[in-house]
Amino acid sequence: MIRSSRQGERFMIELRNIETFFWVATLGSFRAASDKLNTTQPAVSQRIASLEADLGVRLFERDARGVKLTAKGHELLSHAERMLQVRRDMFEAAREQNVMTGTVRIGVAETIVQTWLPALIELVHASYPALVLEIEVDTTHVLRSHLMSRQIDLAFLMGPVLEARVENLPLCTYPLAWVASPLLELGPEPLTLERIGRLPIVTYPSNSAPYRVVRDMLTRAGVVSPRMYGSASMSMVVRMTQDCIGTSVIAPVFLGKELARGELRILRVDADPLPELSFTATWVQGPDSHAARLIAQMAQKVAEQASDGVPS
Repeated sequence: MIRSSRQGERFMIELRNIETFFWVATLGSFRAASDKLNTTQPAVSQRIASLEADLGVRLFERDARGVKLTAKGHELLSHAERMLQVRRDMFEAAREQNVMTGTVRIGVAETIVQTWLPALIELVHASYPALVLEIEVDTTHVLRSHLMSRQIDLAFLMGPVLEARVENLPLCTYPLAWVASPLLELGPEPLTLERIGRLPIVTYPSNSAPYRVVRDMLTRAGVVSPRMYGSASMSMVVRMTQDCIGTSVIAPVFLGKELARGELRILRVDADPLPELSFTATWVQGPDSHAARLIAQMAQKVAEQASDGVPS
């Protein structure tokens, strides 16, 4: 509770009301804030009304579509966030790291799931046994949306995400390659893009950077209306490639077993280099982002070890 003065009178502002103000502003509705704070909408309304009375200003404009910050509300939001962050930092400094509790919701791209995510989960569990991780696997496009709407706390995705108050920590970079089944007849190598374009190309989803880059490469090479199959499931991309549906563009780091067994091979193609997949740990700054930041830092170390071939 914060004591201050206004026009010679004493009044008190509860941090709970400031926290409620922050989440209503961040989530855009009283209902979402009440869910976040595990309370009722009437309680949220009462806290906002109490804070507005204490400050002597209107923080939100209310209409049929919901609530939006007033100009003064925008001005005060950053102050509220700093106050909540100070409180969070104080609590974290007062307790041992290994007793950190709660739930962290993490969104993960499938490439990370198939490489070093299990090592990270093991490390987090060993370091913070009372911390619960909820894992969501999806495309970068969906993970970004869920992160910005606060449906997840941390995302390992193809980044960075360049938005206000968003932190990005570099994790790993994987090259892409043209891949095919050895049973697929393609002719002598190096192959031309025109030859590649006679068959379908299977790769990442249509809203991803690899899909757009490959499509543009084929179009510039004179391939009319390239047949491209985009999939959010890397397992599906691998299976379609093994079944000789066509060639694929995928990260070889994902294909260790298939390449070793001779079920797939990397093609030599006479074309510009394919882009690399760059992954970041990304989270939104806020009073509840401490655990996300710690896990992101741990993920960076695990990813570095995996890239160096050091057992995790």
